[in-house]
Amino acid sequence: MPTTESTARDVRVTTDALSVDLRDGRTITVPVGWYPRLEHGAPKERSNWKFIGRGEGIHWPDLDEDVAVSDLVAGRGSGESHDSLRRWLAARAAS
Repeated sequence: MPTTESTARDVRVTTDALSVDLRDGRTITVPVGWYPRLEHGAPKERSNWKFIGRGEGIHWPDLDEDVAVSDLVAGRGSGESHDSLRRWLAARAAS
């Protein structure tokens, strides 16, 4: 079961950074480039997010991106392969 320390209470995404405020008062900020789908998303897509569970993760439905708060705390970026990202980018360009 996740602890309060590993749950999010707010999220902000800019062109440069993903910042997540945790319930214990910390703010984790990482380069948005760690999550290429966020990096390639439009501001409107990046601002459309919802919590997964009770704040254990964050989901961006327009970008089909999920980020676990535990990964942010551990300093882990996206695990998506280059091939998967390339296919996703191609599908976006085609639509």
